[in-house]
Amino acid sequence: MRKFYSLILFFLTITTIISCKKQEVDTTAYTAIAVVNASPTSATYDVYLGANKINAAALPSGGGVSYVQQVAGNYDLKFTVAGRGESVLTRTVNLEQNKFQSFYLIGSPTSFDGIFTVDDLTATSTTQAFVRFINLSPDAPALSLAVTGGAAVGSSQAYKGISTFVQVAPGAQSFELKDNSAVVRATLTGVNLVANGYYTIIAKGLVTPVTATDLPLAAQLIVTK
Repeated sequence: MRKFYSLILFFLTITTIISCKKQEVDTTAYTAIAVVNASPTSATYDVYLGANKINAAALPSGGGVSYVQQVAGNYDLKFTVAGRGESVLTRTVNLEQNKFQSFYLIGSPTSFDGIFTVDDLTATSTTQAFVRFINLSPDAPALSLAVTGGAAVGSSQAYKGISTFVQVAPGAQSFELKDNSAVVRATLTGVNLVANGYYTIIAKGLVTPVTATDLPLAAQLIVTK
């Protein structure tokens, strides 16, 4: 009989341990980062977060890596010429818990730089899309982005200027980049937006290209979410 009760006690102990393990929850602080090559040249780049390469293919101008989930904390973000190891730009970024963040490589090979954004994706809509504008053209004047024949998305953004996300009707849309004299500097046509989607339109390239590898000013749509 004593052996019988000992056996019952053993199984009760094992059951309690298993039950406790089932109730454990993952309390790891996660975050997410996206990366875009917005430099105004035709060169391609690789990107490393810490020791890990996060792009599957070399990033051309306008190319990027969609949100990558990471444990929150500080990381070195390093860009290299595709296929090479030496850094052309390294920045320490603080990936904050429960936030979506983006890093844009900007500038030229002689003066690379970057901007780091916190992306507010909290708003939802079943009838509207969300669009923001970032001016990433180093030699461009302040630029404004608007739906062609419609409302403004971001007004008079200087280099590195970032507008907030605004609501834009889903479906086929076209956009215009204008300077403060209302001169159209670039257009973006045939864009299809979906309700509750988040989009970033960037101005990239140079107003006045200098070398054969410099790219002209253009607007590009990036699917943020």
